[in-house]
Amino acid sequence: MSSFFTIPGSNKKRKRNTAPEAPKKRIAASKSTNRGPSKAPASAAGKGKKTAAAATSASKKRTERDEDDESISGSDSDDENIISAGEESGNGSDDDDDEAAGETAAERRLRLAERYLENVKQQVDEAGFDAAEIDRDLINERLVEDVAESKGKVYRELASELAFDRATSSFFRNNTETFTSVAVNAPYAYTTTKDLYLHKWRIQDLPQHQFPQTTKKKPKKPPAPPRKRPELQTWLRGNINNARSKSFQRHVEKILCVAASPDGKYVVTGGEDRRLIIYDAETLKPIRVFTHHRDAVTGLAFRRGTNQLYSCSKDRTVKVWSLDELAYVETLFGHQDEILDIDALAQERCVSVGARDRTARLWKVAEETQLVFRGGSVDKKSRPDVDPRSLPHEGSMDRVAMIDDELFITGSDNGSLALWSVTKKKPLHILPMAHGLEEPLRPDEVSADHNPDPEIVPPPQPRWITALKTIPYSDVILSGSWDGCIRVWRLSEDKRKIEPVGVLTSEVKQASRAAKGAKSEDTPGGLKGVINDIAIFERGERGQDGICVVAAVGKEHRLGRWQMRKGAGKNGGYVFEVPRALKKPEVNGDHNDASNSESE
Repeated sequence: MSSFFTIPGSNKKRKRNTAPEAPKKRIAASKSTNRGPSKAPASAAGKGKKTAAAATSASKKRTERDEDDESISGSDSDDENIISAGEESGNGSDDDDDEAAGETAAERRLRLAERYLENVKQQVDEAGFDAAEIDRDLINERLVEDVAESKGKVYRELASELAFDRATSSFFRNNTETFTSVAVNAPYAYTTTKDLYLHKWRIQDLPQHQFPQTTKKKPKKPPAPPRKRPELQTWLRGNINNARSKSFQRHVEKILCVAASPDGKYVVTGGEDRRLIIYDAETLKPIRVFTHHRDAVTGLAFRRGTNQLYSCSKDRTVKVWSLDELAYVETLFGHQDEILDIDALAQERCVSVGARDRTARLWKVAEETQLVFRGGSVDKKSRPDVDPRSLPHEGSMDRVAMIDDELFITGSDNGSLALWSVTKKKPLHILPMAHGLEEPLRPDEVSADHNPDPEIVPPPQPRWITALKTIPYSDVILSGSWDGCIRVWRLSEDKRKIEPVGVLTSEVKQASRAAKGAKSEDTPGGLKGVINDIAIFERGERGQDGICVVAAVGKEHRLGRWQMRKGAGKNGGYVFEVPRALKKPEVNGDHNDASNSESE
């Protein structure tokens, strides 16, 4: 009776793996080609050469039988061949398809994670660290931030790290009417005006980066003062006289809003002429004109990191566009009044406010659903120092800005800021009179009588919220009105309140305040006019050099001729450079004393 070990090698069945194997290393060039009958060369050869070739082929056949027997009893040789083949192939990642052909899901996740860590290390190296000195805590912090941003949650507390009291400012203009909107894509800013202008400005670099020293020699002349005012790169203007021309690719009425794509390729504007115009960001050359809206386009917002655009209009609709295909996607219905502002972040959703329907709506585009948040609430706390008639109910919800994917903030015409959560129908917190009250009127300004009754004088009204902006996924909130300053707010640690931080105003006014000893929160600032829009971008890698704030200011409100500031207003823009706060150095012994006190 024959056993497994007595069966000839030619009759034994070899193991065959069901999964595809990596290519094995070829030991000899003639190993795979000499398994069949060997062929003699074409040239005439002697009889002795044929005999030697036959003997060689016979010996190779015996060697192959022995290798087959060894391969049946164990798979060590196959594994060695596979490993050697992987070593011979170099990196093994010349073709991703070949690499992913035989790997499992767990191996693929491991490979992608290793590749992600390599990218993070390269970015850390570019920041000035040596590969051997990479701090593991820094990489872990970067990973935590990326995961938090992918989940759409607040993960940066920047309000305490920015020195708003040391901010520098500069004013720029171009002899136009009211600046209605501003958008930034570092280092460029785009502004629009009521007289149909679209400007492209270049924001100046930080002073330490403007005049880099190229030689080791000390310069003989003192360095030039750093430039602060933005430089006008190019501009474009529409024409009211071409309103009936269908081939005219510019605006024919007031431009109300502007947005810049995250990749810096496109700039989009919307105006009272119901036109949505897409430009090349480099040259401001019009690319495409859309006329789908039935009324004025009042707001634009790009989805973070993509070229998906959301637009809102006075026709009570929100429209979705794809700039990669330069195509219209869909329309969202639901508001009962004109929509005045819109904002969006990384997820496929946006938030809009509907003026006098007093609702904010969160649009989930992929699910084709919407969440409605109804305003109209007032702060019920008693304020003995304020006339009760100066605390009106909310009449119009004008501004909105998203903090993260779960929190957003709205501004209204009664001067209140409301913090909302997507999990609550009512606001989490209401901050009334965020920008204070207007100056009370005199009796002779109210009545034509010689001796008017003081009781007929109306109470002072709160200033509207005309501009609102946040730094995405952080606790910094900026708001604007016509009180002469941009007010800075902070999201509390429990994410349920709004707390004041400071103000941004002109340097001259700030110096005069400091000399008089007045509080910056109580007196009007030096920004003359109505702040119609605010834009922010971070300086350096993840804001390590601070932030830059650009504000659009005008003598009038962007949507009408209300609150005209003829004597105390300017048409233009302001640029604020907010540096990082200086870290307080530890005094020798403080740390030890603190640790000793804790131990006691």
